[in-house]
Amino acid sequence: MHYVIHAYDFTDVDALDRRMAVRPAHLNYVRELKARGQFVLGGALLDPDGRMIGSMLILDLESDEQLTEYLGEDPYIVKGVWDKIDVKPFRQAPV
Repeated sequence: MHYVIHAYDFTDVDALDRRMAVRPAHLNYVRELKARGQFVLGGALLDPDGRMIGSMLILDLESDEQLTEYLGEDPYIVKGVWDKIDVKPFRQAPV
């Protein structure tokens, strides 16, 4: 099952600094997901001025348990970078 994740950063004055400090650990974690065939696509959400304000990922997971595991391990979640996270099942159009 594919899941699309929209995650929005906290907006406090330290939010961007926290994101940048945690970013290497988050990218390493996503590389592990990719090596396991679970990462499909992802990147930063930007505001109109090009500043990072969140993230979007599409993950290919076998179960809700794997989704729960992901949500408990991503460094952006664990270290308090993301404030609001929206997860929805996703089906790619066959075009």
